[in-house]
Amino acid sequence: MKRTYLECGKITSAHGVRGSLNVESWCDTPRVLAGCKRIFLCIGGEYTPHRVKSASVGGKFVIMSIEGIDSREAAQAMKNTVIYMHRDDVPVKKGAALIADMIGLPVIDIDSGRVYGRLKEVNDGVASKLYTVTTDSGEVLLPGVPEFIKEIDTDRGIFVRVIPGFFEDEI
Repeated sequence: MKRTYLECGKITSAHGVRGSLNVESWCDTPRVLAGCKRIFLCIGGEYTPHRVKSASVGGKFVIMSIEGIDSREAAQAMKNTVIYMHRDDVPVKKGAALIADMIGLPVIDIDSGRVYGRLKEVNDGVASKLYTVTTDSGEVLLPGVPEFIKEIDTDRGIFVRVIPGFFEDEI
C-alpha cells in the first residue's frame, strides 16, 4: 500500500531569531523540499498541514519558515522533528518511481521470473544509486544502472538482468 505522507526531511536546528528552521533534506535534491508549499508534521499519529511561508536552499539544507513557528524558541523546540510531504505534492518525473514505493518490492529476474529477494533500501553510491536486496543468504548491493535495472513497476516489482553469479546462490 502506497503511503500518503512521505518523509522528506528532519528539522536540525533553529535559523535566526524569527522562527526559521534548518531542515536536512531527504529528497532527491534540496530544491524539491524548498519548492513545496506545505509540509506535514505527525503528532500523535495525526498528520497536520503547515503552510510554508518561505524556503531557500543552503547547501544540503533548506532554510524554511512555516506558519505557526514565529520565534527562535519555538523553532528550537522542533529540533529532530521529521517533516512530511503529501504524495500529491511530490514532483515525480514521467517514468520515475518514489523510493518509498519501491521499498519491500520483490527483485525479479526479467527473463526467468526468479525472485532474488526484496528491496531493503536505496542509497547514493559514487556513480549510481545502490539498491540493497535482502535474499535468503544475506544482503546484496545492486547498482541502480540501466544495465541491471530493466523495469520498476511499483505494483509488481523491480525487474533486473544481472550477470551470472551476481547473486551468490544463483545456479
